[in-house]
Amino acid sequence: MTRSRPPSPPPATLALADGAIYRGVAFGARCVGAGEVCFNTSITGYQEILTDPSYAGQIVAMTYTQIGNVGTNPEDEESRRPFLRGFVVKEIFHAPSNWRASETLDARMRRHEIPGIAGIDTRALVRRIREGGAQVGVLSTDPDQQEEAALLARARREPGLDGRDLVAEVTCDAPYAWSDPRWRGIDGQLPRAPRPTPSYKLVALDFGVKRNILRMLHEHGFDVTVVPASTPAEEILRLAPDAVFLSNGPGDPTAVAGVQAEVRRLVQEKPVFGICLGHQILGLALGGRTLKLKFGHHGGNQPGQDLATGKVAICAENHGYAVDADSLLAAGEAVAITHVNLNDGTVEGLAHKHRPVFSVQYHPEASPGPHDAAYFFARFRELVARHVAGEAVTGAQIAAGAGSAANERNPRRAATAALSSA
Repeated sequence: MTRSRPPSPPPATLALADGAIYRGVAFGARCVGAGEVCFNTSITGYQEILTDPSYAGQIVAMTYTQIGNVGTNPEDEESRRPFLRGFVVKEIFHAPSNWRASETLDARMRRHEIPGIAGIDTRALVRRIREGGAQVGVLSTDPDQQEEAALLARARREPGLDGRDLVAEVTCDAPYAWSDPRWRGIDGQLPRAPRPTPSYKLVALDFGVKRNILRMLHEHGFDVTVVPASTPAEEILRLAPDAVFLSNGPGDPTAVAGVQAEVRRLVQEKPVFGICLGHQILGLALGGRTLKLKFGHHGGNQPGQDLATGKVAICAENHGYAVDADSLLAAGEAVAITHVNLNDGTVEGLAHKHRPVFSVQYHPEASPGPHDAAYFFARFRELVARHVAGEAVTGAQIAAGAGSAANERNPRRAATAALSSA
C-alpha cells in the first residue's frame, strides 16, 4: 500500500534591511508584514506578548524555542486584538496540550491576519539584532511573494519607529469603565485578599493599555475610567478623578501628538502614576528627553534596582526608548531618579519631589513575567489615599518607602492595604 506524504509546509521569508535573509515555514495568516524586528526573552506568556499593544509596528522574535504548546484562550488576551506585524519562532506547536486552551496559536494568528515564520535559527537572528541594533524587517508568508530581492527592497523602504505616532493606532475610540478583576485562578489556591475600601476614582489615559494593568488597578480599589490618548486635560479634570494613570503603549514617545502639554497640566492638579510609555511621556512632560535604545528591553528577566532600598527586582519590560537622565537633571524640575536597569544603567523610575507623581519603566502587572514589582500598585493607592486625606505627600516620599516599607516586605498585606487615614 502506498502512503501519501503530508503536504509540504508553505514557505516563509524574513528579510532584514541590512541584507540578512531567513527562510523558514509559514504559520498564521498568509500575508506580508513589515516592522522593526525585536526579540523577547520570556519563556512563557507568548499570548500576552502577541496581544500587547506596545508591539504595534514591530515584528517579534521569541528566544524561547517552543511556542504554541499551550494554545491560546480568551482570558489571556491583553487587548482587543494583536497589533504587532509578525511573529518569529524556532518551533511552532500545532497541537497544544493545556486544559485552558480553546484555540491554537496558528488559528488565532490567522483570524487576526498576523503572519508567522518558524524553523529559522532564532539565535542567529538575536545575535544580529544585538550586535547591529534594531532594524526594519519584512516577513512574507504569501507563497507568491517570496522573492528575496523584492522583500529586501521593501525592508529598506519601510519606516522604523522614530517619529511615528503608533499610539493613535491602538488607543480606544471612546471612554469606557473597567471593572473586571484578575483571573480567578484555580480551585485550592490560597484565598485572595478582598478589594480594599474606600474606592478612588481613576482616569487612565490609554496609550495602548494592557488589560492586566486595568485588572490590577481595579483590584487595588480604583474605579477605573479609560479614555483615549487624545483626551484633553480639561476634559479629564471635569470627570473629577482622585488620580490619573498614564498607560504603557508602543513606539516613540516624542511622536505622540499633543500629549506632553496635557500631562504637564495633569501633574499640577492630580496624583499621577505612569508605566512604560506613560513613564517616558511623564519624563518628557517634566522637561526631559528620550533616547532610542540599541535593541530595547523585551522580556521577563530584566534586573531593576530600587535606589532607595538597594533591592533588585527581576522585571518584565517591553520598550525601545528610555528617559535620558542628564536631560531630566538639566530641565530644572524637582525630579528624582528612583530606579535603574542594572544591565545598562538606563532610567527605570521617576518621582517628583514636590508633587504626588511617580512612574516606572517596567511592568509591575507582570503579564507575563515575575511579580517582584507588584508593590507599585500598593504604592499608588497609598499615594492617592494620603493625597485625598489632605496630606501634602509627594512621589519621592512614596518612592523612598515612607509609610509603605511593611507592605513591600509583605505583598499580601500590600494587596489589602486600606489606609486608616482614608
